[in-house]
Amino acid sequence: MRDGDDVDAYVALLLVHLHFPDAGSLKAKRKDLASVKAQLHGRMGVTVTEVGHQDLWQRATLAAALTGGSPSALDSSVDRVERFLLDRFPESCRVERTIASFADVTG
Repeated sequence: MRDGDDVDAYVALLLVHLHFPDAGSLKAKRKDLASVKAQLHGRMGVTVTEVGHQDLWQRATLAAALTGGSPSALDSSVDRVERFLLDRFPESCRVERTIASFADVTG
């Protein structure tokens, strides 16, 4: 087994801010949100959870994570995720991203 310093491991952390202008209830928002989360996970391998605005009808904040062996490949994956979200929510989505190496995270 190789020492951790010799391994190229990176993580992308995303905060996804969504607005559901047509949602008239929490139930409607949760239905739309469940679909988005399932597609992110199933199609793109993204680990995702709702972290904010759970009790608001029209807003949601998601935390998402992807991993990869190089910053450039990971950046491309994050670009695909962001394009998917912007295609689905062209005027009501904002994505914040951070990419860090294992060494960055562990100090």
